[in-house]
Amino acid sequence: MSGTRALKSVRMTKQRPPLPPFTFDTAVEKVRRAEDAWNLRDPSRVALAYTPDSVWRNRSEFIVGREAIIAFFTRKWNRELDYRLIKEIWTFRENRVRFAYEWHNDSDNWFRSYGNENWEFNADGHERSPLMTRSGLDSSCLESRC
Repeated sequence: MSGTRALKSVRMTKQRPPLPPFTFDTAVEKVRRAEDAWNLRDPSRVALAYTPDSVWRNRSEFIVGREAIIAFFTRKWNRELDYRLIKEIWTFRENRVRFAYEWHNDSDNWFRSYGNENWEFNADGHERSPLMTRSGLDSSCLESRC
């Protein structure tokens, strides 16, 4: 399937399999699909994984709805160059996921962030209200192992 047709197919799909309730295997698949989508760095595509009325908090910013999610990712990935995310299942009964990502800014300063996410899905497999905790290190800490 061509890239354009595949993306059009994704946009028209109402469900985001795998669907809850999850088994270990389907939870791992959900995490892997999220990781793959984020690493494409396509804000419109990533936003489709969330409910239209999804509510996020990113530090002091409140992000409500898909259009705001698209704007957030556009800003994020314009600033965080060569962004690479790694997600792995921690537990699936409580929808927890561990993640790490690295990126650099336009001054070639590298950063690495780690954290945990609690995911809650609706019956169609869309994420409703992600809750994330994150800590980050700048490149000076990466080299000196602070």
